[in-house]
Amino acid sequence: MTSEPDDIPHPQGPGLPDPRAARRAFLSAVLRNPGQMGAIMPSSQRMARLLTTIVPRTGAPVVVELGPGTGAVTSVIDACLPETARHIAVELDPAMAAFLQSTHPGLEVIEGDAAKLEALLAERDVEHADAVVSGLPWSLFDDHTQRSIMSQVAEVIAPDGAFTTFAYSHGLLLSAARRFRHLLHETFEEVVVSATVLRNVPPAFTYVCRRPRLTV
Repeated sequence: MTSEPDDIPHPQGPGLPDPRAARRAFLSAVLRNPGQMGAIMPSSQRMARLLTTIVPRTGAPVVVELGPGTGAVTSVIDACLPETARHIAVELDPAMAAFLQSTHPGLEVIEGDAAKLEALLAERDVEHADAVVSGLPWSLFDDHTQRSIMSQVAEVIAPDGAFTTFAYSHGLLLSAARRFRHLLHETFEEVVVSATVLRNVPPAFTYVCRRPRLTV
């Protein structure tokens, strides 16, 4: 897998929340739920920009973010979106959800389980999402959890929408990571793997997926 490209667009917009506050919130989440945190650090800006290449820049799109954590990717999404967009974040950890709401006042934060995504969005009169950006720790999930969440993602994505997520390069040999990659190909007609972002900690890459098969 090659190193990261240098032609990823740099969206303009408001800056990130206080990095020290974000680090404290992230470390607190790790200490509360070490088994649910798949990252050792928030995503880098380069990784965040790569994840958000699927985010529509015009119209009135609905963008759903799964497992946004402290909002490293959230801020980049916000900088991309037109004023007419809706940005909805689904976060399982109550303290992290509260932190996101306090640092991103315009964000629609849902404290809930991504495995119930369709119902959570329906409660807010959202039928389809134009983009789903995930920061969930897929390699920590068992087969049932991976499939439950992916089936929900496939259900809510609009016909011309897209899904993106990331994986760590060092975890490629893990059985859960291999199982997840197979699940992506099973779920979507198109799965594109990006170059490796070496400046992320640890190095990681993204999956960009389109045209769900709806047979998970």
